[in-house]
Amino acid sequence: MPRIRLLIAYEGTDFHGWQRQEPPDRDPLRTAQGVLTDAISDLMNQRVSVNGASRTDAGVHARGQVGSFSIAESRIPIERLPMAINTRLPHDIEVRSAREVEDAFDPVRDCISKSYSYRLRHGPDGRPTQLQGRPDPFDRKWTAHCRQQLDLERMRRAASHMVGTRDFRAFAHCPDQRETTVRSVHTCTVVETGAGLLRFEIAGSGFLYHMVRIMVGTLVDVGRGRLEAESIESVIASLDRAKAGQTMAPEGLCLDWIHYGDVAPTPFQRELL
Repeated sequence: MPRIRLLIAYEGTDFHGWQRQEPPDRDPLRTAQGVLTDAISDLMNQRVSVNGASRTDAGVHARGQVGSFSIAESRIPIERLPMAINTRLPHDIEVRSAREVEDAFDPVRDCISKSYSYRLRHGPDGRPTQLQGRPDPFDRKWTAHCRQQLDLERMRRAASHMVGTRDFRAFAHCPDQRETTVRSVHTCTVVETGAGLLRFEIAGSGFLYHMVRIMVGTLVDVGRGRLEAESIESVIASLDRAKAGQTMAPEGLCLDWIHYGDVAPTPFQRELL
């Protein structure tokens, strides 16, 4: 029974996250997993189950989501599969590549590391780009906004304190839902990519619910002067969600890549994994 691994990209604005949701008392919600599963099932003329590597939240985007499914047989050559699936998908989700993998491949269990980025405009230059007096939809959908001018150097110092294997309970929403809140953060950087435009890059072994958005919110509080850069260590040690910063809006967040050991990811990577 062939098992197929997909690289998937989607613009998350109109999705209720990745995971399929079928409330018992109403119609199924529109999710990336649901739309993709229905499209592949229709193409293959058999019901398939597409499993994803990361449960992105409503409004969160992905360039490098990984999914997999098994089928009894396929009449479509693997190199033509992305194009065939895409003809059945809406404009805001796309299969970027496909390959056959071992039957035992599990996109969650086999993941070695993953990376998210977060786009934020700030200060006088940080207002949404205007088109004919209205916010640019692309800027609004992909970028969060902060009216205050943030101190980049303070945030960079704070970001360095988030790297390491720690108990990140203070940076998690509903931490008791996980067996452990210990995670390894490999990199945490803040880059200025334009006037008033920041990009946060956070890579690690895995992340807790809302962890990346809370980490960015905490760095923003440092940039505002509400927290000292060196206080990050005490925030982590406190294991107290109330000590960390706000949960940032979902539209700035994007899942960039997931690493399985076969292709080495690099910062700002845009390769197909």
